[in-house]
Formats: sequence, C-alpha cells, structure tokens
Amino acid sequence: MTAQSAPVDADFPALDDQLCFALYTATHRITRAYRPLLEPLGLTYVQYLVMLVLWEAAPRSVGELGQALYLDSGTLTPLLKRMEKAGMVTRQRDNNDERRVLIHLTEHGASLKSQARNIQDELLCRMELTREQSRELKVRVMTLIDKLEDH
Repeated sequence: MTAQSAPVDADFPALDDQLCFALYTATHRITRAYRPLLEPLGLTYVQYLVMLVLWEAAPRSVGELGQALYLDSGTLTPLLKRMEKAGMVTRQRDNNDERRVLIHLTEHGASLKSQARNIQDELLCRMELTREQSRELKVRVMTLIDKLEDH
C-alpha cells in the first residue's frame, strides 16, 4: 500500500510561507555559525549569552540573568553549575537575601571578554550584514517579541 499525498489546499499557507519557520531556521543557523567562533573560548552559545550579560555588569542574580535572557531558573541553574565547574563563574547566596543567588565572574570568566571581542563582527561578516543592518533587523525582531509578549 502506498501513501497518498494530501490534496493541495491553496488557501492554507505552505511551510515556506510561515514567518515562524524562517525565524526558527535562522535561529538554528546562527547558533551553528557561532559554534566554531566560541569553541576556542570553551563556550556554548547559551553560555556566551550569559557571559555577555555578566560582562556588562556583574554580579547579577539568577533572576536578573533569566529576565535579560528570557530564560527561567530551571534552565539557568544547570547551565550556571556547568559554567561554575568550568571556572567561568561562581554562585553565591546574597548576604542580604538568602533566597537570591548571585553570579560572579571569575578571573578566567572576565578574561574571556577580550577574546570574545570580535565574535559579533566575525558573525556579521559571515552573514554579509553591516552593523546598521544588524541593528535594524534586531529592532524589528525585538518589536515582534514585544508584541508577542502582550499576547
């Protein structure tokens, strides 16, 4: 018995017409493009995102990291434990509020910043985007994220 193709429904959008699929595919491709740039630093893509937040200002609470990265503590905690084991960060209870865990950069974690300085430019070059084009695209995507947050 052979499988039959479903009839084409001209009124129903095809996969290639779906914005969500284009964004999903772009996300995976971008993450994959970062991999060879981050491997020499010993970072995964998500660890790199954590480090970007910490390089801006540290220490940060797990909650602050989660808010900045749109990640919950259940996702962040194992990630931060691995980063602590790798010597990039330390986790310490806040002396003023025992419920809060503060994430500090180690000397090694702080030193990775200078090594990561050109990663964004390298990726933009691979994507053949200028910084201005990247900013414009980011603004459009963040607007989309904000609109979806409202729903």
